[in-house]
Amino acid sequence: MIGVTVLGATGSIGSSTLDVLARHKDKYHVVALTAHRNVKNMLKLCADFKPEYAVMALSDEAEKLAVGLKECGGDTKVLAGVEGLEYVSSLDQTDCVVAGIVGAAGLLPALAAARSGKRILLANKEALVMSGHLFMDEVKKYNAELLPIDSEHNAIFQCLPSDFSDGLTANGVRRILLTASGGPFRKTSLEALKNVTPEQACTHPNWEMGRKISVDSATMMNKGLEVIEACWLFDAAPEQIQVVVHPQSVIHSMVEYLDGSVLAQLGSPDMRTPIAHALSWPERIDAGVQKLNLFDIATLEFEKPDFSRFPCLQLAFDAVKFGGTASTILNAANEVAVQAFLDKQLSFVGIAKVNQIVLDELSYHDALTLDVILSDDKMARELADDVIKRVSH
Repeated sequence: MIGVTVLGATGSIGSSTLDVLARHKDKYHVVALTAHRNVKNMLKLCADFKPEYAVMALSDEAEKLAVGLKECGGDTKVLAGVEGLEYVSSLDQTDCVVAGIVGAAGLLPALAAARSGKRILLANKEALVMSGHLFMDEVKKYNAELLPIDSEHNAIFQCLPSDFSDGLTANGVRRILLTASGGPFRKTSLEALKNVTPEQACTHPNWEMGRKISVDSATMMNKGLEVIEACWLFDAAPEQIQVVVHPQSVIHSMVEYLDGSVLAQLGSPDMRTPIAHALSWPERIDAGVQKLNLFDIATLEFEKPDFSRFPCLQLAFDAVKFGGTASTILNAANEVAVQAFLDKQLSFVGIAKVNQIVLDELSYHDALTLDVILSDDKMARELADDVIKRVSH
């Protein structure tokens, strides 16, 4: 039995993971579940999966969960905060950690999993966007196993040679073709984007996602973060990555080889596919997804990304070229700006403006230690708060 800790169990990644695990109770058992504040869902999940540990990011919610579990006779141990997240990510009985916490909050537990030599199923982009150099070094140092479960990165992983550690070019790879749906505003006029509401931005045409990721998809910052992540995961230069807008979200990404071959991974837009792939790799297990019917799809479309419509995508390419903590700073600014948009304190187009100003005004440093990374992250958040007041008034 393979022990699994699910970080972010009540989110979309966590829900998809638990659905796959429930189909294979003979292979996997849940060691720990974590959540931010959703006590009601965690009570149900603890009843269904009976984990040894449950962690709430907030201490008040942890107390509520502990009381609820006691009332229903559950014996799951309840922990709280970052320390609790790091603890369950490094337990001896945990073989596999699903890193599904959104945002910078997912960095420290993902690092703890790496330092404990776990198989890490990485959905949290920020672990690599904020600290790619440090994180990849820790994975290698402690012989951890890093498998991406973002649909695009998992697709790339499936299309690459089994061992690409000596570089893409040495393995005959010309470039990575990273697909993007284009989000809900692919054809919206630039003028109309000024009046986009959070509700509109959170309605994705193909995927069911949380609010923050949905907004990132609408601005294409999500794709920008994926570009940065791909550079670290596959040791690729930004020039080796081409973003391709593909509205149907059927081809999840492609790899082009020097001989002209292009390998693509196709499937229904369902996160259970990459999760099941990474859980069982190098084997395959049933994910419960709907089979892909090519006759129903009939047509696949491809477009170049419009950088004037989606300036956040250009900012991500800029940040990875700048190097150091530039991507840390961009990510931090974006998290603050997106939250301000969701709180209706900033316009949709204001997100990119805030990100640009913060990236322009702060200096970047070598991202070799956690202290430097977290310091620049903090400065970027503080500056973003200040810029939002300037931009929104």
